[in-house]
Amino acid sequence: MLQQFEESFRKDLVNYLQPKNVVGDPVESTPDLEQLWPSLAQAYLKDAVSQFNGYPTVALGWCIFLGMAVAHYWDLDWEIYGKVENLYAYLLKQTDFDHMDDYICESVLNLSDASHRQIESLVGECAARCYHRMLHFGLEAGSKDAYYCFVAALHVLYQMGVALELRRLGYKMHKMG
Repeated sequence: MLQQFEESFRKDLVNYLQPKNVVGDPVESTPDLEQLWPSLAQAYLKDAVSQFNGYPTVALGWCIFLGMAVAHYWDLDWEIYGKVENLYAYLLKQTDFDHMDDYICESVLNLSDASHRQIESLVGECAARCYHRMLHFGLEAGSKDAYYCFVAALHVLYQMGVALELRRLGYKMHKMG
């Protein structure tokens, strides 16, 4: 079921992002960053779950910013950042959950004000799309399936954050064959 949720979210977001030319076909990724997901998810989930009822698009969308920050660190100096036990916890030492978006845009990605607003808008739309898709699944709040759906959405949003930043940094994936 987790895989079905992930595929649904991925397909929707890729169809939204590719025409904007902010992710490629195939979507930019790297095994190093995908391997980090389980430990990042475990740490991120504590904050995201507590925020979800009041701020569902924040709980979802901040995972894109997390993916972007991790991808940026990967490009900047993975010899150093790859040894950090948990990059989410590392980021939270610099700021708090509520301000993580601004910290990542301003201090990690060093975005201009205009680029910051563009990314913020894109993240907001991606988070809203996932949230509405979650609602349309009609899962009982607090159920095991609802939790799996939430985790699946976070994973895909993290992957899209990685892809957005890798693409912004100039990486492009190519189809084989």
